[in-house]
Amino acid sequence: MSDATTSGDMLPGLSKVAERAKRNPTERILALARFIDVPALARSFNRLRKDAAVGVDGVTVEGYGQRLEENLQALHERMKAGQYRHQPIRRVYIPKENGKERPIGVSTVEDKVVQGAIREVLEAVYEQDFLECSKGFRPERSAHDAIRAVDREVRRGSMKFILEADFVSFFDSIVRRMLMEMLRERIADESLLRLVGKCLHVGILEGTEYTEPDLGAAQGSALSPLLGNIYLHHVLDVWFEREVKPRMKGQCVLVRYADDFVLGFERKDDAEQVENALRERVAKYGLTLHAEKTRLFEFRPPKDGGGNKGTVTFDFLGFTLYWQKTRRGSWRMGCKTRRARLRRFVSNVTDWCRRHRHRAVEEQHVTLTRKLKGHFAYYGVSGNLSSLAKVVVETTKAWQKWLNRRSQRARMTWERFEEVLKKYPLPNPRISVQIWG
Repeated sequence: MSDATTSGDMLPGLSKVAERAKRNPTERILALARFIDVPALARSFNRLRKDAAVGVDGVTVEGYGQRLEENLQALHERMKAGQYRHQPIRRVYIPKENGKERPIGVSTVEDKVVQGAIREVLEAVYEQDFLECSKGFRPERSAHDAIRAVDREVRRGSMKFILEADFVSFFDSIVRRMLMEMLRERIADESLLRLVGKCLHVGILEGTEYTEPDLGAAQGSALSPLLGNIYLHHVLDVWFEREVKPRMKGQCVLVRYADDFVLGFERKDDAEQVENALRERVAKYGLTLHAEKTRLFEFRPPKDGGGNKGTVTFDFLGFTLYWQKTRRGSWRMGCKTRRARLRRFVSNVTDWCRRHRHRAVEEQHVTLTRKLKGHFAYYGVSGNLSSLAKVVVETTKAWQKWLNRRSQRARMTWERFEEVLKKYPLPNPRISVQIWG
């Protein structure tokens, strides 16, 4: 589940905004900036990770919190006076599973506080507008819900042909002018819109180089996932629901999690028609589909005699989806950890064991247990036990290998390591998420 504000957490004032937005889906709503008060800023601060990376000013969450009331009061005064300025974001890179790197923008603590407070207000409005096909970075929805939706539609027969699509640098390609126009269709409060604009039009500091891009919403911002959802709500979701579906001869469906999405069709001719229209549609909004990662394919149960697994697979949200035969002999959609994700986890754990091999065994055990449980929480879905078991085996091997190498005199043989595991056992793989309906 995302860290977005759930309906149960919403304050009475924002609940009224949400109710009004739901009753009047075309109304432009005024007087929203007033909800970004000191208590709202405090709530936003309390949602921050305490170990979050620091921005260009070097201030930590802990450091900002030492004079929290004073800092938030001063911030609110600057916002009311129109004197708040978003500082440049610090660009860092994180590795992708294809060997490349993904740029992430790190905002200052104060800017993160503002972003979170803005998001709380915008969410009250847009949660009434978003369609059911959108599962990502929304209250009470998750990636597992997106996988369940795919499974449900596969069983219904509306995903016999699947259009798997991928955007090229989605967040970096958002046309800010178009995004602001979309916001103005629903938001009439210029004070709030100016704040959003300040969060969008920020410089980027990469090392010593400073740039001011004309496009995009920086990944890493607390506001970017919501703004991305608003953009694709207009570009993709509403278009598919209102313009595509009525023209189709058979069933069709869209399942989207942030900028990851799949389209399913009952008929091949419908799928081919939409594939061409989709490229033209997203291009109008500055977006491009990745040529190598966008494909149309048939996804039906294998014919009898084809073994226990289908040969056609596709990847979605870190999982590989495929046809799997049940014990009763019928076919259903299987779900396993994507191979690249599994390799990346094992590689990261191995590297961690190498770098921290001289720590106390008890400390290492605590961290490895936490890493494995975190992995199980996401990948512990129906039918994926073998992938989880492999992760435990590889983690165990890596731990023994680097404990063995930390001393020439006291080797950690497998016999000795088995005694360590008796005292500090690693968690067993566990299925905690049911996917199949």
